[in-house]
Amino acid sequence: MTDPTPLNVARPDDERAALLVWMHGTLRPEYGERPLTPRREPLHELISTILSQRTTHADEEAAYRELRTLGDWDAIIAAPVEAVAHAIRRSNYPESKAPRIQATLAALRDSPGGYDLDHLRDLPVKDALKFLTDLPGVGIKTASLVLLFNYARPVFPVDTHVHRVTTRVGAIPRMGEQAAHRALLKLLPPDPAFLYELHVNLLRHGQRVCSWHDPKCGVCVLRSRCDAYAQYGDGVPAWKA
Repeated sequence: MTDPTPLNVARPDDERAALLVWMHGTLRPEYGERPLTPRREPLHELISTILSQRTTHADEEAAYRELRTLGDWDAIIAAPVEAVAHAIRRSNYPESKAPRIQATLAALRDSPGGYDLDHLRDLPVKDALKFLTDLPGVGIKTASLVLLFNYARPVFPVDTHVHRVTTRVGAIPRMGEQAAHRALLKLLPPDPAFLYELHVNLLRHGQRVCSWHDPKCGVCVLRSRCDAYAQYGDGVPAWKA
């Protein structure tokens, strides 16, 4: 009797790296080729990413627009925290995000480059990540997103959708999001265009198909090589990070 085919998660690094390349190529016909072009200026990206946590894209954009009605960045820092929280009320948890945004902006204001983040373009990646993650309320996902989206640096943002899909398929073992950044980046090619397209298309796939509850495995283009589908078929359990 032959041994059953091992799950992806049990395979060596080179095979899981090849799996990620296959996922990239398989998702492209579904969601399209995604050229790496900045969608907004760097500080806008940074603040909007803080706002986006546990928030829809539409509500994130609405919260950012109203935040900017308070004035320039100096005015937002100086505003009462209650006013900032009210302005970003379309974002979830505005009471906790408001002081974080003000603290982040104040730290940037007092840094050598001020509100200009363009020095991150030429810093070594580890130093650029450290600069951003040293800001109050900025984690590895937000820092990676700004560096990849705005400066085409070879980093890989891992949000809840990217984390869920790559874990279910078996590219990485079960681990926290912060550890997943390191684990995935170790397997991925240092090609910003590849990293960007994979990130965006995994996010779309997690939103539309590989949802946290009742994933639509019957229409999933990844199911032929998915650990979760191999184990559970159409009964993949709800995701608990």
